Amino acid sequence: MTELKIPKTPYLALMKIVLDIPDDQFSFVMKLVRNLTFLKATPLPAGASNEKALFLAEFGESIDELNDVLAGKTQAADAYSLLDEL
Repeated sequence: MTELKIPKTPYLALMKIVLDIPDDQFSFVMKLVRNLTFLKATPLPAGASNEKALFLAEFGESIDELNDVLAGKTQAADAYSLLDEL
């Protein structure tokens, strides 16, 4: 079995996965995931493509980050520092 190589980058804080779960197993998997306190699970609409699921997850994370900045919990990075990362 090949070992999964995960890149170590300073800006990588969270990893996301998309699971295709049969309808009859969905409630079991959600109960299991919700009992793991280090995970945050968000069900997506049925029929959502992987790309759409990834977009929705990242968009929700962006909104959470924006709300934290607006509430004064974190400080926003300026555009120049974001461009320097590229």
